[in-house]
Amino acid sequence: MRTLSGEQVMVRIFFGESDKWKHQPLETALLERLRKEGFAGATVFRGVAGFGANSVIHTTHLLELSSGLPVVIEVVDTEEHVEKLLPVLDEMLDDGLVTIEKVRVLRYSPARR
Repeated sequence: MRTLSGEQVMVRIFFGESDKWKHQPLETALLERLRKEGFAGATVFRGVAGFGANSVIHTTHLLELSSGLPVVIEVVDTEEHVEKLLPVLDEMLDDGLVTIEKVRVLRYSPARR
């Protein structure tokens, strides 16, 4: 099991829920790829509304059904692992937003059984 502590790097990957990678939802494909590449972990968040570079608002309101609700994947890992992530994102992400920032990890541990 890998451990993380101290200063690390967080990557946020923003895209739309209708985005695909080889006929699979992009969030599923990215999670599988991150796990396969040995990343410490990743979390997917689904947004209820948002807009991006095209300024089109996507929302969950029933009157304005949308197929492009926002999805965010957060990954926290070492700088070395994050450097390996960048070519993966170039390969799999057609459009969207990727941010990188330094974070301080206070605690990272598996669940107690």
